[in-house]
Amino acid sequence: MKYDVTVIGSGPGGYVAAIRCAQLGMKTAIIERYDTLGGTCLNVGCIPSKALLDSSEHFHAAQERFAEHGIDLRDLKVNMPQMIKRKNEVVDQNVKGIDFLMKKNKIEVHHGHASFVDKHTIKVVQSEGSEKTIETDKVIIATGSKPIVPEDWNYDKKRVITSTEALNIEAVPKRMVVVGGGVIGLEMGSVFARLGTQVEVVEYMDRVLPGMDKDCGRELMRSMKKMGVQFHLKHMVTKVKVNKKSATVTVQKRDSEEEPFTINADYCLVAIGRRPYTHGLGLDKVGIELDDKGRIPVDEHLQTSVEGIYAIGDVIRGAMLAHKAEEEGVFAAEVLAGQKPHIEYNHIPNVVYTWPEVAGVGKTEEQLKEEGIPYKVGKFPYKALGRARASMDVDGLVKVISHKATDEILGVHMVGARTADMIAEAVALMEFRASAEDAARMSHAHPTYTEAMKEAALAATADRAIHI
Repeated sequence: MKYDVTVIGSGPGGYVAAIRCAQLGMKTAIIERYDTLGGTCLNVGCIPSKALLDSSEHFHAAQERFAEHGIDLRDLKVNMPQMIKRKNEVVDQNVKGIDFLMKKNKIEVHHGHASFVDKHTIKVVQSEGSEKTIETDKVIIATGSKPIVPEDWNYDKKRVITSTEALNIEAVPKRMVVVGGGVIGLEMGSVFARLGTQVEVVEYMDRVLPGMDKDCGRELMRSMKKMGVQFHLKHMVTKVKVNKKSATVTVQKRDSEEEPFTINADYCLVAIGRRPYTHGLGLDKVGIELDDKGRIPVDEHLQTSVEGIYAIGDVIRGAMLAHKAEEEGVFAAEVLAGQKPHIEYNHIPNVVYTWPEVAGVGKTEEQLKEEGIPYKVGKFPYKALGRARASMDVDGLVKVISHKATDEILGVHMVGARTADMIAEAVALMEFRASAEDAARMSHAHPTYTEAMKEAALAATADRAIHI
């Protein structure tokens, strides 16, 4: 079998790259080591976690808000097996959608573990042990990432778990320790907190969501505390013990002589980050060396040190985001076709799918201070929005940062209902190098959450917000 291009990995980066290659007339193959396509995102990441987040948010609303809306319920309870079943159905629908797209675009799918024999030959070892080889002109590596779990934390996938195992817990835990106050930790912690679990978050840094806007992280933490979530900031885990029914986590305040303490919980969910997954890929056979963080180095065209071999997504530099991988998949395909595509990494948004949601794009205040760029800030709180009051979603704010001299929008950061969707407006404005004045002059439908974007832009232009 000979192909123009072979994509290794079928996550959002890989399958999108394959589709774009096929659209551009290349004979394309995709190799996936698991039985289903879609990678981490569709199978054990973005899609199933959002399904559970939505389910938990419905339950929480029914429990906490329906009565005020005039909706009386009796005997409200969580049917966790049904919740998991629905999540699995959502995953199945999405995976079947990828299967359809492969057939539609005449992309040949090979299941098995891929490894390089040389730069034009890939060996595929199938699950039953049989082997086959594929000849290819070009290769795009899109093998994604895996959760980081320290070896001495007794990761048994039963009581010490990652987000992968958390997606299949079929009884609501009484207590859960979440190690890591980043995106994954807060999303999964939010799921179980809304279902009634006592959740405690242990975070090494002095804030949650350390890579995002500080005001937004603070606002989300305040909202999660209302649900009963406890936070141990500037703390580290020193030991994790497990037995059949629980996990005991020893926690120490960093840079302190305070005595460590233990938390006994049904589960210890480890969410301290992810690492690039290149195990068994045979990179040494083609002369590709990893950097000090285990990533595959690439140039400005996403080509590795070996001509004709490209890499995208979580295995290379940058944020580990599904939509970043998708952009890179299209970019790599178009480079292979001789086109001159472009990605503005500063305009790739970051989203946390808790409720309220958090979203941001562009520079944060901290980054602008470090870079010495003069700026101005406009903020508008959700509690001043008519739409937010109507839906009882008053937690949150929108923050617009623009250049002090030119008024060009440099960053937009949001926390609140539907900010995951609202952030696209900010991305569009920044792509066209709009000013805060431009955003302020746009008509926004009333009443909507997006009015907060207009008002924050007004606040950034000589403090002109109308409704506060």
